[in-house]
Amino acid sequence: MTKVTANEVLLYVPNLIGYCRVACTVGSLFLMIAAREHWILSTVLYLASFVGDLFDGLVARRLGQTSTYGGLLDMVTDRCSTLGMLFVLAIDYDEIYLRLAFLSLCVLDISSHWCQMYSTSSLGQHHKSEDGNKGKHFLVRWFYKYYFFFGYLCVGAEFTYVLAYIIQFTKDHWVQPFLALLLRIFIPGCFLKQVVNAIQLTSACYSVAEYDAKMKNK
Repeated sequence: MTKVTANEVLLYVPNLIGYCRVACTVGSLFLMIAAREHWILSTVLYLASFVGDLFDGLVARRLGQTSTYGGLLDMVTDRCSTLGMLFVLAIDYDEIYLRLAFLSLCVLDISSHWCQMYSTSSLGQHHKSEDGNKGKHFLVRWFYKYYFFFGYLCVGAEFTYVLAYIIQFTKDHWVQPFLALLLRIFIPGCFLKQVVNAIQLTSACYSVAEYDAKMKNK
């Protein structure tokens, strides 16, 4: 049996898609801050990175190229993309309450996902697996178990942020009513995503404490 090398893992097709996602994210965030007049291109690049996230996992399973590295690359890209977008929104919107809201979403997003990853990986389990989320709140289990629930919440959150970005450049434009309609569709998903993030954070912390207690009692 031929041994797989680290270089081959780095060049797995889904990981190549991941590198393209990174390039799209970096390019998008750069344009959002340094070249605001190119907001359409920056939006397209951001969405391209998001869409790429839908395919890298499918390609990995189809080609038998799943890897721990690919999961890490995917998670880091997802979190950095979201945090970057929230950072841009915090700069673009002057209202202090909105800036505080975007800051809070940044903190909640990174802390909940990091704790979830730590609580499951420390036990040798995948953060999305059924075993890794056994005993946790039903919303967390649903989030990782049911693809449509997971998809609506993730799409709802990301598209809410994207629409909040686009709206700044389309004031008094004919697309405003359409954008407002899309916001009404996606905001509930965004709200539920934050609820799941908060529950995920507390559940993950409790799982780690529960593990500590188990080790102490041995």
